[in-house]
Amino acid sequence: MAKTICPGQDTRFWQPEDIFDIPCSQCGHAIEFFKDEARRRCPGCGTRVQNPRLSFGCAQWCEHALECLGYDPKEMADEASGGASEEVTLVDRLVEAVKTEFGPDRKRITHALAVLDRARGILRKEDANPRVVLAAALLHDIGIKEAERVHGSSAPTYQEMEGPPIAKRIMKELGLDGDTIDHVCRIVGSHHSARDIDTSEFRVIWDSDWLVNMPDEFPGVDRDRLAERIEKIFKTGAGREMARELYL
Repeated sequence: MAKTICPGQDTRFWQPEDIFDIPCSQCGHAIEFFKDEARRRCPGCGTRVQNPRLSFGCAQWCEHALECLGYDPKEMADEASGGASEEVTLVDRLVEAVKTEFGPDRKRITHALAVLDRARGILRKEDANPRVVLAAALLHDIGIKEAERVHGSSAPTYQEMEGPPIAKRIMKELGLDGDTIDHVCRIVGSHHSARDIDTSEFRVIWDSDWLVNMPDEFPGVDRDRLAERIEKIFKTGAGREMARELYL
């Protein structure tokens, strides 16, 4: 049986900037890197050069990354960078909290990781607070289980109602500052309705969620109609551009 490739690692879903040239520090020769290559040998002088823009997308936090890729991306990233960055450490802890909250619900965990990956892509081109964006990307659907338990439904209204208290608890336990907690909770409480918030961080999350959801929301829609939907739905230039590249 052929192995299924997750969207985060399938190169069909990569963006043009995910393949790039880095000059060799010794001879200046341009070395082509894929975003998930930790190092390559310079074809000009033979020096082993580390990838300064190393990124594994959602595989960095997925428990099945070793099975999917054949190596542990966390170990490779730490080796390439000399240790995990503050951002990666925070995201690791948030991912563990999301996994604990969702339990065996692999679908919701995978969705959160996919939205995180898209948010990181948009952040490369849009000006927004990374800490708020990364936390909100992982926590935006955190109210689903409680909505189903209390209301018997995961409808958007109930998600937005039940999500902020859970997100707040998780972020307080992780020691995030009050401003970040308040901002993320506002995003979680409006991520479907866009009610009462229109910050740059919210727009990144809105677009990231739609980038993941579009195939399910508009199955079989013809190209022209899909192009119209993309123009109306997306709130950032980077998100709109990614949607066109992925779906048109």
